Amino acid sequence: MSTPTSESAPGTSGEPTPSRPNLALDGRTWREVAYLLANLPCTIVGFVYAVTLLALGGGLAVTVIGLPLLALALGGARLLGRFERGRARRLLGVRVDEPSRLPRGKGGGLGGVWQALRDPVGWRAMLFSLMRLPWGVLTFSLTLVGLLVLWPVLPFVVRLLGDADRAMVRGLLSPSDELERRIAELESDRGVVVDTAAADLRRIERDLHDGAQARLVNLAMGLGLAKEKLAEGTADATVAAMVDEAHGEVKLALQELRDLARGIHPAVLTDRGLGAALRSLGGRCTVPVRSSVDLPERPAAAIEGIAYFTVSELLQNISKHSGARSASVEVWRTGDRLLLRVEDDGRGGAAPAGGTGLAGLAERLDAVDGVFTLTSPEGGPTVAVAELPWRARPATEQP
Repeated sequence: MSTPTSESAPGTSGEPTPSRPNLALDGRTWREVAYLLANLPCTIVGFVYAVTLLALGGGLAVTVIGLPLLALALGGARLLGRFERGRARRLLGVRVDEPSRLPRGKGGGLGGVWQALRDPVGWRAMLFSLMRLPWGVLTFSLTLVGLLVLWPVLPFVVRLLGDADRAMVRGLLSPSDELERRIAELESDRGVVVDTAAADLRRIERDLHDGAQARLVNLAMGLGLAKEKLAEGTADATVAAMVDEAHGEVKLALQELRDLARGIHPAVLTDRGLGAALRSLGGRCTVPVRSSVDLPERPAAAIEGIAYFTVSELLQNISKHSGARSASVEVWRTGDRLLLRVEDDGRGGAAPAGGTGLAGLAERLDAVDGVFTLTSPEGGPTVAVAELPWRARPATEQP
């Protein structure tokens, strides 16, 4: 009676570590036998495909169809790699992530061909198909001999051969972890940046339309009526009231435009830096705010702006939702990171899913390789920490 194989805790590769083989022919051993016997036909197909297409594509590279044919061959190699990953996943238990799709090349057909020719996943799959033929012959032969003659030690033989196959699949058919992770992150971050920019443009348009633009329209209408009365020679207290009202509308429109400009990029931030800008923010908060900025120099304008609006969002949340009596803002640099810490002594219980804009703030920080963490137990205090990449301001932008 066979003894089931056991699996240890997951290893660094994210898959169970195979147990040691034993003399019993269990299910895992039979799956490995099936994989090794199938190596020969699979490797013959892959080798013939790779040699034929590479020879045709390389030989015709001087013609119009050579490079497109080679690009198609690499795309087919991607499909062969997907098949081999699936076969190894089902029979060997190798858990290898699928590579990202090949990004669409710019510049039409030529851009797509060039993108395919530079595809490292396709080239590694092609190399896998080329080098596997002798290995497929060897594993088929040894496994067949083991089944017919050396069956007492068959589990040990197939486990040794299977481990070599696992290493080949991981080495040649797995994506570059760091590169693939960065591609996925950048694709996600690009969407966040685009959505955030579109939302900001809509907000500016709405503020202009509902605020300053409406007041300027009222101002034009009032001045037009006053002009008509002056032309009629009926300048009286009514005209004076119209002019006075128009003057008030002008002041309100100017104030709204200043507020809007401050929301886009405050002048104090440009002129005096992050410390003065954060003190100005604290002065507008409904609770007393203590600010501390310890920076040896000013960061790049983009990082400085993100830091300013991050603190602005957090202080607005404190004013609206926290019920705090005091708050503090600390900014400092550690290595190549800029850190912001905003704390309040309010009621706590803040959460990104609570409709306070914290989720959007975390997404915007993540889009620039930043990190946002929030600690807010019930009863307080609430501590928000934002981490941004540090980039020094160019000498041409120094005040």
